[in-house]
Amino acid sequence: MKKYPVKKVAAFVLLALFAAGMFGAAGCRPGGGPVYAEPADYVDPRVVQANTAFAFDLFRALREDSPGGNLFISPASVSLALAMTYNGAAGETAAAMAQALRLQGLSLSEINAAFADLRTILQYPDPKVELAVANSLWVRQGVEFYEDFLQRNRACYGAEVRDLDFDLPGAAATINRWVEQQTKGKIKDLLKPPIDPLTVLFLINAVYFKGDWTEPFDPKLTREIDFHLPDGSCKQHPVMFREGKFPYLDGEGFQAFAIPYGQRGRIRMYVFLPDPDQTLESFYESLTTAAWTDRLASFREKEGTVGMPRFNFEYASALNEALKELGMAPAFDNNAADFSGMRPIPPNLYIAEVKHKTFVEVNEKGTEAAGATSVEIRLESASLDRFTMTVDRPFFFSIVDNKTGSILFMGAVTDPAP
Repeated sequence: MKKYPVKKVAAFVLLALFAAGMFGAAGCRPGGGPVYAEPADYVDPRVVQANTAFAFDLFRALREDSPGGNLFISPASVSLALAMTYNGAAGETAAAMAQALRLQGLSLSEINAAFADLRTILQYPDPKVELAVANSLWVRQGVEFYEDFLQRNRACYGAEVRDLDFDLPGAAATINRWVEQQTKGKIKDLLKPPIDPLTVLFLINAVYFKGDWTEPFDPKLTREIDFHLPDGSCKQHPVMFREGKFPYLDGEGFQAFAIPYGQRGRIRMYVFLPDPDQTLESFYESLTTAAWTDRLASFREKEGTVGMPRFNFEYASALNEALKELGMAPAFDNNAADFSGMRPIPPNLYIAEVKHKTFVEVNEKGTEAAGATSVEIRLESASLDRFTMTVDRPFFFSIVDNKTGSILFMGAVTDPAP
């Protein structure tokens, strides 16, 4: 062991940002640094299925916790942050995390290799599409972590490992600046200061996306029309219009179209609109992983006219309760959590909070979106600098004015009860 200083608009929009490119063979090198390889053309299909299932699980859990409002998440960001954390989990905690992430039956090396492949696929999706993924571990200065845990995150996830004095007033701001830089200023203040004295590690992922439509909307065709709200009322809102050929699907109870980004059209936005006599809630009932896969395969090119509202908003949520609902409760239990793969235990480590923030803007030119996820690892109790000292023999003592350094009294005790 090496001593290392610790350092709604619909969610289908988000899936559009990643669905075409996020599931895709360069592995990671044990003991090596970050892997920068040619984009992989294959990713373990079990991980593809797991990531998709987790995306829908998380979306459903968050929707049920806060129904009716806008919701925009980056499952890719959450999966990556939790996969890095999983590298330090053991026992029942590891089993619970695997269940929540839908990764049961996969070895750690298979999981890490698949996410390493994923990183290569996401590097350069299109000349007119920017998609950046960054990972980092921030370790409390002076705390020991196993080198193999840190190295796996470097090699497989390209994670920077930085030590930081969490007690400094500007510590949270330092981490927030990193997130802001990686997301081109779109995600700010992910962490709220001050950092808890028992926090020893942050595992952070940041995802940034910016893509021009393959064929932009003409701003001259944008006009304000009635947008119908869930409560039955209407509001005037600018809607962009375009004619042409689109991937289209006339499904049971809904219509859907896709709009590609960039020169290659590899990444697309998929938009699903329930029929007038249907609601989003009824659409959600049929939204399963299997149905999603079948629907994506059913889109066909068709001439048509589409109208797409402009929108711009941010979303933020703590994911603790949603992840507990998905089976990860042991990881948040300060007594039951087992992260012995990170550092020696005791004192025990547990996940104190998983924070998630996103941003999205859709206009005539294209889409800009960002997401960041922070996993905060905290000590069960007490400082890592614990010690035991029993004064049971002769001792020296002094009374000192610390401001001036003046010794006011000093002495030695050989018999406390003469």
